[in-house]
Amino acid sequence: MDADVKASQRLATYLGRRPVLLALLFLAAIVFFFVVSALSRAFHAQQAALADRWFGRGVADLKAKRYDIAVLDFRSALRYSRDDYSCQLDLAQALMGQGKTNEAHAYLINLWDRQPENGFVNLELARIAARQGETDKALRYYHNAIYATWPDDQEASRRFTRLELIEYLLKINAKAQAQAELIALEANIGRDAGLQAQLGDLFVRTQDYEHGLAAYRLSLKSEPHNHAALAGAGLAAFNLGQYPVAERYLQEAIAADPEDAASAAQLKTVEDVLLMDPLRRGVSASERARTVMEDFEVAGSRLKSCLAPTSSPQLPSLQTLAGNWEKMKPRLSERVLRRDPDLVEEAMGLVFSIERQTNTACGTPTGADKALLLIARLHEGS
Repeated sequence: MDADVKASQRLATYLGRRPVLLALLFLAAIVFFFVVSALSRAFHAQQAALADRWFGRGVADLKAKRYDIAVLDFRSALRYSRDDYSCQLDLAQALMGQGKTNEAHAYLINLWDRQPENGFVNLELARIAARQGETDKALRYYHNAIYATWPDDQEASRRFTRLELIEYLLKINAKAQAQAELIALEANIGRDAGLQAQLGDLFVRTQDYEHGLAAYRLSLKSEPHNHAALAGAGLAAFNLGQYPVAERYLQEAIAADPEDAASAAQLKTVEDVLLMDPLRRGVSASERARTVMEDFEVAGSRLKSCLAPTSSPQLPSLQTLAGNWEKMKPRLSERVLRRDPDLVEEAMGLVFSIERQTNTACGTPTGADKALLLIARLHEGS
């Protein structure tokens, strides 16, 4: 009986202590949870801090083009933050700087799968494809980049990307495609004088002189004394055969920079063209006659010098021109030319034929002969 009483007392004591024990265990679990959480947070914070530190070093080394060190920096950062998108992108750029294109491409393709609309990733993939001569891929990624999402100034980033695409197209001599991209760029470039001048330069490189001249003119509205834009406008007008316009721009370009030898040489050619063209408007009969006589002698001298080498590839046709020149010479005088417009046309037709044929047979002319060849092209079909 006493044993039963004692057992009952022990049970009562245990049951009385059980809530306290449970409460203590629960409290211990809570404390343990917070301790573990705190340790975990401290660990992750330390990992993040180390990742940020290495990433910062990598960015600095990448900017300084220390690619070997930057690669090590970014790899160290990724040990503490394996899936960091920006770090992987910068690592890919550093690898490209090292020339490790395949490894960089592997990272970029993975990043593209995660964010196919990322402008940076598409641009880097375009550059890799361009380096490897994969034109179709390069064009696709460049266009993706142009219309992609950019973190900062989207318009500036897209404009920069399109300009890089245009440079690539010019490099591979795809001038028609480059011109199409330039026309698309033209619609969104605004009136910024520097950008318009750059646009003019690129149009000239595609041999689209009309659009080039228009771009230079827009640039010069804001900066009328900009030497580069003036010289570019002169070049574009020259190639369009707009010689009076070219003369004005080239004169202004030389005034802005007297050391501009290229514009000075081009201006001399323009002045020769304007002076030696007897068919231009506003020329008096006496001046026309005198100019025809001078042009006829210039062409004759060119023909004789071209016939001198016995290896001339078009010798028979040049001999025919020489015979025609000799026959016509006695018929020409300023007095006769003043009264006979048809003879003016006939004489200049022979001059033009001589300059065209000698250009083919004896190489590009210079000086007065170059001017006459340009005048011949100016009046083709007239």
